[in-house]
Amino acid sequence: MLVGSRLKELRRVFGLTQQELGNILNVTKATICCYEKETRTPTLENLIDLSDYFEVTIDYLLGRDYLVRDKRTGKNIFISKEQYDSSNLTPTALKGESMKIENTIEKLKNKVLLTKEEINYIVSNYTIGNIDDEKMSKFLLLIKENGLSYEETFYLTEAMINTGDILDLNNITKPVVDKHSTGGVGDKLTLILSPIIASLGLCVAKMSGRSLGFTGGTIDKLESIPGYKVNLTNQEFINQVNNIGLSIISQTGSLAPADKKIYALRDEIGAVESIPLIASSIMSKKIASGASNIVIDLKVGKGAFMENIKDAKMLAEYMINIGKYFNRKVICVLSDMNTPLGNTVGNSIEVKEAENFFLGRRDKRLNDLVIKLASNMVSIGKNISEQLAELEVIKALEDGSAKNKFYEWIDAQGGNIKGVKLAKNKLTIKAKKSGYITAIDPIKTSKILSDLGAGRKNKNDNIDLTVGLAFIHTLNEKVNIGDSLINIFYNESIENLEERVSEIITIENNEILEQDIIIEVIK
Repeated sequence: MLVGSRLKELRRVFGLTQQELGNILNVTKATICCYEKETRTPTLENLIDLSDYFEVTIDYLLGRDYLVRDKRTGKNIFISKEQYDSSNLTPTALKGESMKIENTIEKLKNKVLLTKEEINYIVSNYTIGNIDDEKMSKFLLLIKENGLSYEETFYLTEAMINTGDILDLNNITKPVVDKHSTGGVGDKLTLILSPIIASLGLCVAKMSGRSLGFTGGTIDKLESIPGYKVNLTNQEFINQVNNIGLSIISQTGSLAPADKKIYALRDEIGAVESIPLIASSIMSKKIASGASNIVIDLKVGKGAFMENIKDAKMLAEYMINIGKYFNRKVICVLSDMNTPLGNTVGNSIEVKEAENFFLGRRDKRLNDLVIKLASNMVSIGKNISEQLAELEVIKALEDGSAKNKFYEWIDAQGGNIKGVKLAKNKLTIKAKKSGYITAIDPIKTSKILSDLGAGRKNKNDNIDLTVGLAFIHTLNEKVNIGDSLINIFYNESIENLEERVSEIITIENNEILEQDIIIEVIK
């Protein structure tokens, strides 16, 4: 019988979707899916076609041969299971002699455009372990140095998508809209935007992640709600979206696994700050998760990935063009991240702020950004003007329908919003001078919370979901000596905590020119 995992690996190495391979064999996508799951056996004619196309033996497809590298000749050869079991050889790269990564690296070094096949070969073989970190590092560092064209970035994104599964949202009965944030400090937007969108007749079917870094990601925040189920089966996920218009669950490792492996290497070798690599990383996950309408909150400032507007605009153009290549609608909203977003930073404490938002207690900057993002999500999902969409968003907040959807969603996934807890200890920081708040440092804020246990350095680290910080006053507000500025909640203190927290806020004699949190909308 056909070994489904070998067919799936071959298909991915060659950069083919199930539909594309089905077209080659003149069978349906569902048939290829059955072959890979080993619930259906190919005909002899199809086995011959597969053998010819992938340049492997039929016995390899049936699991009776192994592809190995002969140490004497350096050639890839097929040997029987009996020969393999009695040798000290290990399986090697598929089609390994047909393409050489060194040639591709040389082309990239000389700024010669790479082909789709070359990029796919590198990404797919690195993902399955046939290309080592040393060679991949050269490839990624050259991309950081020389960049990639739009076309090459499309191929890179596609190759990353094809290393994993693609979530099928076709069974969702209403238009689906997705939102992505490029990170930041105090970003609880997903918790607020999703119920608003769902209350207006659109669907949010979102897979979110935990965070590596100073504070937690969306899933960390949701896990601070007792009982909330971040893991659902695909069918449970789809059913809930159809029933109430909304579900947010944890990302699975099967969506664009190349991105996870490549990002870890980029972080290790200093190749994180590359616009084509950032764009392909974000968009590969968005497209693999089934999104067709995508609004991206692209944060700019010292508390963000992108520190200047010029680079942020370039990243936006790359992502919008990737969207066009894959027939996706993409809007990028550039927003300021020189100040933490909202009045709180942490995990459980941001859940509480999200609930308060629906109860009418809203930070102005957070409210402005929510209205702008939600309006663009409704506009793109319903194909109406942003102005009409904004009226719908404001109405949903005012008449309580968005609030009701928030509680309905949390309840549907088993969460007890009343059970959200903060850390047992509280420290209040008071103003040491009178004046106006001219700056709130996002990096100092997040580093303190990380040191108190709210962030993780490694993916398997446990974090303290109850640690958090609340700002009592915000930018440009006048304060007097002795006024309370910050409440910080913690379980175990750290050295110089009060001194460090006091340094987060800058107070000066004069007000500053207030900057709109919305920098630009790029479509």
